[in-house]
Formats: sequence, structure tokens, C-alpha cells
Amino acid sequence: MSDILTKAAAELNDKLGAGGFDGSAKFAIGDLGAIVLDGSGARVSDDETDVTLSADADTFEAILSGDMNPTSAFMTGKLTVDGDMGIAMQLASVLA
Repeated sequence: MSDILTKAAAELNDKLGAGGFDGSAKFAIGDLGAIVLDGSGARVSDDETDVTLSADADTFEAILSGDMNPTSAFMTGKLTVDGDMGIAMQLASVLA
């Protein structure tokens, strides 16, 4: 398991806070692996989800740190979305 993924999952849990997240989403991060977010929080996993967001590690880190807006990343092709776009938009608002 990648230390980067473990750290990112912890940061995502902090961002999600007590409000949690309705639905399920997966960040597929280049060759590093994947993080799943759902009602129980964020964890390193490759489970099936409602939506999969794929990006390279640099783009993912920029989104997570707030240096890149997820919608801008999607519009410029740095982030791809496969699945329920409504869940992806909900996730973008949680991370903002």
C-alpha cells in the first residue's frame, strides 16, 4: 500500500468531516492505486463505486491541496469521470 494513498485517504477523511458522503466514488490515481469514498469515509481500496474519477498523481495532489479545482481539471482533460456525474459533482462540492 502506498504511503501517498494512505496520507491522501486521511486528508480526504478530514475534508469529509462529520457530514460524510452520500453515494460512492473512487479516485484512481495513476499507477499508485485507488481511494474509495463512501458513507464510511475514505480508504485505500479498489471496490466498485457509483463513479470513478481518474487522474495522475500530480493532478490528484493539486485537487486535494486546493490548488486545482476539480471541475477545471475535468474541463481540461486532466481528470476523467466514468459513471454517475451527479455523484462526481457532489464530491467536487465536498472537496471545495
